[in-house]
Amino acid sequence: MELSQLDIDRVIQMAWEDRTPFEAIFIQFKLTEADTIQLMRKNLKRSSFNLWRKRVNTGVSQKHMKRRDPDILRFKCSRQRTITLNKISKR
Repeated sequence: MELSQLDIDRVIQMAWEDRTPFEAIFIQFKLTEADTIQLMRKNLKRSSFNLWRKRVNTGVSQKHMKRRDPDILRFKCSRQRTITLNKISKR
């Protein structure tokens, strides 16, 4: 599957968010965790990629549904503004 630059930017944004699990990326873009890691490796500087992998593999990130608190039923904070095409929409 070929992603546009806009889609790649959105995947990177979602991957950096601690609350967005890999399953949400798969639902939206059909990218597995391995595909997401490959995309991040290709599009980030090496140091940025290493920081991201370190964060994902620590307890801070909730990138895996198995590690997530079962009480969390959404992918984003309820106070987060709606994001459309990588821009924050005005209310």
